[in-house]
Amino acid sequence: MTSDTVTRPRRVKTRMRPAQRRTAVKTWANTAAIAVVALVFTFPFIWMFFTALKPEDEVFSSSPTFVGSEVRWQNFSDAWTLVPFGRFIFNGFFVSILGALLSIIVAVLSAYAFSRLRFKFRDRLFLLYVLTLVLPQEVLVVPLFIMMNKLGLVDTYAALIVPFAFTAFGTFLMRQFFLTIPLEYEEAALIDGASRFRTLWSVLLPQLTAPLSVLAVFSFIGYYNSYLWPLIVINSQDLATVPLGLSMFTGERGTQWSLMMAAATLAVIPSLIIVALLQRQLIKGVALGGFGGR
Repeated sequence: MTSDTVTRPRRVKTRMRPAQRRTAVKTWANTAAIAVVALVFTFPFIWMFFTALKPEDEVFSSSPTFVGSEVRWQNFSDAWTLVPFGRFIFNGFFVSILGALLSIIVAVLSAYAFSRLRFKFRDRLFLLYVLTLVLPQEVLVVPLFIMMNKLGLVDTYAALIVPFAFTAFGTFLMRQFFLTIPLEYEEAALIDGASRFRTLWSVLLPQLTAPLSVLAVFSFIGYYNSYLWPLIVINSQDLATVPLGLSMFTGERGTQWSLMMAAATLAVIPSLIIVALLQRQLIKGVALGGFGGR
């Protein structure tokens, strides 16, 4: 070797420290646990999709398999045309969007009153309002139906939208987030001459985009998946929502399971799209928790 030869440095193998090794093992264990939980929750949807592609006589075969003897994409078109399923999805979207919007308006205004305004018996009234959450829907449907019948709203969109927009869940959720916002923001706006409505609209609501998104998604899914109340208050097929449409695949001659699974797969798509579009806001809203207060 000559003196001009450049010697390359030797690579030194670094070993993981015990603490780093334990951290890596915990990370892999957590990832595996999350994957298992995700698979458990998504397995029914995976089975539903593959069942929608099977022939009808193979849905309940003695040896169940994911894929049938043939892949029948025609089941989706048959499910769409056998009943007016496009109309049901439109009704579900229309009712869910308007219901979610009305729920947000009611929740924001009532939460602002219970968190910012000072009036007699405020906390007791709020506690009484929250206690209505323990009432099951089965208890409420009878008086609600009597009220809708007296108002002449049976078999209308209003009967599907209005009654369950005035629930305590949204009010409780938004009130907890309102309590996390310092009062100084509102006091500064009021000193500058802004009205309470202007303060609510321009100062407070821009800080509540995440909880508003959470409430919007929960309200939308609640309306979209509601079955008992539409079953009672709706008589015509033109106003039926998606859950009522799915029940139409069951008749006197039995249930058309492959078509029902195909229709259910189509019905899930709107909720998945909305959750995907609002994913960041949902994660932020859930992370905030909404359980702060003064």
